[in-house]
Amino acid sequence: MSDLYRSALQAKFAKAPQLPPLPGEDEEEDESGDTVGSLPSGMGPPAAKHAPNPALAPISASNFFEQAIEVSVPSSDLAIRVYYSPPKFEDGTVMICHHGAGYSGLTFACMAKEITDMSKGECGVLAYDCRGHGKTKHLSDEDPQAEENLDIEILTADLVNLVKAIFPDVQSAPSLLLVGHSLGGSVSVRACPILQQQQYRITGVAVIDVVEEFTLEALPLMHSLLNARPEGFDSPEEAIEWHVRTNTIRNPASARVSIPSIIVPAPPGSPPSTPAYLWRTPLRSTAPYWTSWFTGLSSKFLAARTARLLVLAGTERLDKELMIGQMQGKFQLVVIPGVGHIVHEDDPTRMAEVLVEFWRRNERVVVGVKKVGEL
Repeated sequence: MSDLYRSALQAKFAKAPQLPPLPGEDEEEDESGDTVGSLPSGMGPPAAKHAPNPALAPISASNFFEQAIEVSVPSSDLAIRVYYSPPKFEDGTVMICHHGAGYSGLTFACMAKEITDMSKGECGVLAYDCRGHGKTKHLSDEDPQAEENLDIEILTADLVNLVKAIFPDVQSAPSLLLVGHSLGGSVSVRACPILQQQQYRITGVAVIDVVEEFTLEALPLMHSLLNARPEGFDSPEEAIEWHVRTNTIRNPASARVSIPSIIVPAPPGSPPSTPAYLWRTPLRSTAPYWTSWFTGLSSKFLAARTARLLVLAGTERLDKELMIGQMQGKFQLVVIPGVGHIVHEDDPTRMAEVLVEFWRRNERVVVGVKKVGEL
């Protein structure tokens, strides 16, 4: 297994009618250090305490998204945190982005800004925190210490329910381009036919850096990879520094936006040895779901009745099913060099270029001409 793929796995588990405006400065301050949940104690060596590095101070999401709102989705019993920059035109498209396990919607922040700029506002971007991640929480009074159900079918239903909550009128809803990283790619692929059955217009589905066969083969390594992570951090700056230093995220600017949302202050009454900030999502507890997240992904991706895009980091390979599909012209494949598993954070400009080109190629197809992947 390549070093790139090892780091990929470590990282992997380690928008709508105009919505209310982004909250003011108080919310922005909240955004920089705001998060929830923790990994069990005793995992990995404790981080050495040192003063926060001001060069790695958190950056507010308001620099990248126009709106940050909480969308009530009773059908999922969730108040979902959404980050949204809507399209500037009535016939615009909205890219709906689902992050990977352990991350949050803000992993797409830098890419989202690039997309809205490159498309001159024709393309909006909506990213959200899935259940058990970021600022998304339950509507009911659920025990905050209870383990979250991250079954793939539930995550898929959450995405469908969110789309229905934000765009309740199918006829006036914009066309949608589903974008998912790792676990998010699996959720997006599964949600695509369900949304189409409900008459939503799906321009395409884009999967970022996940190949079923090799992901499943590497899952047994996950517990040892999680052991290499520190239990927590003394500050958001230290968390950002760790992700950059370990090459989990190779773009410090993006890490300064995304990482504060995946850690949370240690609960009151924690032992003195507990770091000040812990992980928001207890990834070890999600182990029972890992296999189901990715099983059947290749066949479902190839069966999607819309344009299909697969973006891979560096020299990662295709499995047999995808290789045959690619030779038959069933999807567009783009390989981005010089990046790790978090492709869209490491090189948000290139990732945005790929998505905007894919959108332009497939959203405005001349009648009678097949989209990419519809051969």
